Amino acid sequence: MTRWPAALTQAGITDPQVRRSYDVQRTLVRRNRREEYLAVRLLLPARIHPAVIAAVAFMDETDTRVDSGDIPARQEALRTWDRQTTEALAGRPTENETLRTLADAARRHPVLGVRVRHFLDGAPVEATWSGFATDADFQDYVDRYSLPALMLTASLIGPEPESGHHEGFLHGCRRLVEAMQRTDFMADLAEDVTEGRVGIPKDELDRHGLDIDRLRDRPEECAPALARLVDEEAARADAVLAECRHLPDLVAPAYRPFLDTLISVQALRLDAVKAHRATLLRTGASPATSAALRVLWRGYRTR
Repeated sequence: MTRWPAALTQAGITDPQVRRSYDVQRTLVRRNRREEYLAVRLLLPARIHPAVIAAVAFMDETDTRVDSGDIPARQEALRTWDRQTTEALAGRPTENETLRTLADAARRHPVLGVRVRHFLDGAPVEATWSGFATDADFQDYVDRYSLPALMLTASLIGPEPESGHHEGFLHGCRRLVEAMQRTDFMADLAEDVTEGRVGIPKDELDRHGLDIDRLRDRPEECAPALARLVDEEAARADAVLAECRHLPDLVAPAYRPFLDTLISVQALRLDAVKAHRATLLRTGASPATSAALRVLWRGYRTR
């Protein structure tokens, strides 16, 4: 693994203050997204590490700002953050270290600035999210928020827009993020139920005789119906994840181990959801650390 200071230097980042801001973002991402952080540091070329870290840190900060409080407060937080981000990307000095690193990364990788705008334009969906009535609502959420979030980093390793692989890459990313989002909503079910909003569409809950109150108050009684529901949702996630296996073939060889590993770790997460299908409300679901590390090591050996 290339040392972090060397990665900053390879990326052309020499200003001491900017390097310190990148250091802060690196610490945050390493703490909050351990597996993703290791995948970036082990599997991507060092020169792109700082930009990816900056994009992930910005995405996480946005989520934090618009995901707590009542809807008016979340909307106001988004408006403020959108304005501050826009000013930073336009070159206005900022004391916010997340925005300072984002602006620097976007200057070096102009496609990132474009993707930040798409992401913020879709963020009102997240700021007002309180659940889905139907799967069509879920799909709209994926199109407007989840996909733009993924593209913050995917655009840094994907084929150029004028290349023949660009549209196929976008389609594969769309299918991948749908699988990721379905899996996340199932894995986070216990936490979401306590907050009174879940990512499984209401009509699917209704079809299995479930609702948020029952899931919260009578989890043991709900276990058989929940297992059947998770089986169906997991089958949908499996189907779209299968359509993503070609994604590594569409990017430059240097980026293929990273994408292969990302998809394999997602499959592990989905397997964990299936294994805890009846107990998600008590145990949650995440893959064993040893299994995830084996996948990372396998990817590292193929570099």
